[in-house]
Amino acid sequence: MKRIFLTLIVALASSSAFAQAAGMQKLQARFEAADTNHDGKLTLAEAQAGMPRVAKNFDQIDTTHKGYVTLNDIEQYLAQRRQ
Repeated sequence: MKRIFLTLIVALASSSAFAQAAGMQKLQARFEAADTNHDGKLTLAEAQAGMPRVAKNFDQIDTTHKGYVTLNDIEQYLAQRRQ
């Protein structure tokens, strides 16, 4: 019984990690599509056009008020929200 339980836990953890990796790949693809000048940064206008949820939370993501967000900024924001 323990063995089945452990197998189930490992399977769930693996599927969760896989789903998270797939979600990050999707996020990266959406970011790259929205980043129309390909500088690795999204301005509010770029976010409004290509990533409306990022635009809606732009001020919370751009914590240093630099006027743009990076993929790393978005990932950090999402990680904070998961906690």
